[in-house]
Amino acid sequence: MSPRPDASGVPRRRLRRVAPLSALAVAVPLAFAAAGSGAPARADATRPAAGYTYPYQDPSRRVADRVSDLLGRMSLDDKVGQMTQAERGAISTADVTTYRVGSILSGGGSAPSPNTPAGWADMYDSFQRAAVATPLGIPMIYGLDAVHGNNNVYGSTIFPHNIGLGATRDPALVQQIGRATAEEVTGAGLDWTFAPCLCVARNDRWGRTYESFGETPELASSMTTVITGLQGPTLASPASILATAKHYVGDGGTTGGRDQGDTQVSEQELRAIHLPPFKAAVDRGVGSIMVSYSSWNGVKMHGNRYLLTDVLKGELGFKGFLVSDWAAIDQLDGASGFTQQEVTTAINAGLDMIMVPNDYRTFISYLKAAVQSGAVPTSRIDDAVSRILTKKFELGLFEHPYADRSYAQTVGSQAHRDLARQAVRESQVLLKNAGGILPLSRTGGKIFVAGKNADDIGNSSGGWTISWQGRSGNIVPGTTILQGIRSAVGSGGTVTYSRDGSGIDSSYRAAIAVVGETPYAEGQGDRTGAMGLDSTDLATLQRLKASGVPVVTVLVSGRPLDIAAQLPDWRALVASWLPGSEGAGVADVLFGGYNPTGKLPVTWPAGTSQEPINSGDGKIGLFPYGYGLNY
Repeated sequence: MSPRPDASGVPRRRLRRVAPLSALAVAVPLAFAAAGSGAPARADATRPAAGYTYPYQDPSRRVADRVSDLLGRMSLDDKVGQMTQAERGAISTADVTTYRVGSILSGGGSAPSPNTPAGWADMYDSFQRAAVATPLGIPMIYGLDAVHGNNNVYGSTIFPHNIGLGATRDPALVQQIGRATAEEVTGAGLDWTFAPCLCVARNDRWGRTYESFGETPELASSMTTVITGLQGPTLASPASILATAKHYVGDGGTTGGRDQGDTQVSEQELRAIHLPPFKAAVDRGVGSIMVSYSSWNGVKMHGNRYLLTDVLKGELGFKGFLVSDWAAIDQLDGASGFTQQEVTTAINAGLDMIMVPNDYRTFISYLKAAVQSGAVPTSRIDDAVSRILTKKFELGLFEHPYADRSYAQTVGSQAHRDLARQAVRESQVLLKNAGGILPLSRTGGKIFVAGKNADDIGNSSGGWTISWQGRSGNIVPGTTILQGIRSAVGSGGTVTYSRDGSGIDSSYRAAIAVVGETPYAEGQGDRTGAMGLDSTDLATLQRLKASGVPVVTVLVSGRPLDIAAQLPDWRALVASWLPGSEGAGVADVLFGGYNPTGKLPVTWPAGTSQEPINSGDGKIGLFPYGYGLNY
């Protein structure tokens, strides 16, 4: 799709509505004047075109020229402000103006009230009015973790997490999901997502395993099509948002699978396993990259100049900007809080924007002092700010700074839910089907459904859904797996549901057990001990087994679990991963509406003691990488 032009012929990115200038209190006249004729920039780059006060305001000029002109007009306060990102709940609109803050973010679960597309757009516009009220009228950019749909905004379509998308082996589908997500993010007025996660998860103990497309660099690299979906043909295209490849680099390879841990591998292995997806992202023009909390052989990534500047910006040719993770520079010296030396280290290492959720004033004072003392060269500051401004110009923020409310109707639309249902279908991996029990017939006899994940859309959606860690319950609109089963059977049979499996008897032709994990995100999701089913699931499964009815197990989880001891009791096993809000896609596979095509994106261990286990390491798992049956 090509950019839509406005009346002047200038491409419009998102049809952002511009408030009357009288409402902006801008110090620069005509900071967001109507677009010009579209004629080439004047030979004299120091003089603006008619209708503009400064050349950087003229959208007919080359982005590089606009950046250069604007940079030359910026004070140190302006520049440091652009390098600062604060959390929405910690900063006032007055401080956005006073400190010239260039970016706002929402942490997991940080939402305006009401948590609706309009509520988000109203909040966005209030921060944007404050940003463009600064002397140079530089708009802010707003970031959030839209990692499986616009999962922070109530009513959004919740797509399967990345591990499920990896099972689809369908890069074209993943690109479509990126496009749908971009439309829903735009519909809430926002313009930047901290996605995709391109980690190559090598130890299933890690609580972020479900954020990985799989255990091989080839699989993760193939799924960078999502970046094209998010960013569109160009960043100026309608409903295009800035994507973020994260977390650079090696966070999926930490010893013991410990979150924010140390990846103790040779440079050769780092380059062979963990770097390729980021190269693929750079080749696709990803606009930003988030740096990992983790370390490489004891050196924190946020302070690793070799990997950030020499390799990423130099060798790979990354032209976007680097953003830190949440308060991550605090960890450089191992002590609580951050110091001026930590700020200096991070910026000199190559960080361009620092996520300092709460302590933005301190960060600004430290960075200014570091520049004034010569500890951080002005050239490094100018490089960082140029990279940030380039993306803001490319996004069209200077021409259309406000929320594009015309896309609000796409949030949770039927078309997007249909796409998510297709993604769920393609993500299901059939691991066992003894006697061909699947697909189940839609007619004749009774079916018993049990398990804590059968009728719980929160459990199906996992972490990073409305809140950071996610939670059980009816937290988003959509269809549970049980509702999908009932719809698939319709009037052709009887479906009985009991969460704990009580009440089953031998009169049922099949029992579907929907068991597995409950929501978690990083940190809380790390599993350092056993990785089997919990006591609730085991008790439910025992009741079903005792009835003598054939059991079909649907495993809802963010990673492979230790189920070798239970597997002989099951006639069939389907790895459902974390399917999200469209549970009918699971039922489509169970009842033959879709012949399963999913393939394991990870090696399934025969026991917890095998972790880490990966393709090519000589270990024999319960199911190999790439395994998956069909009917």
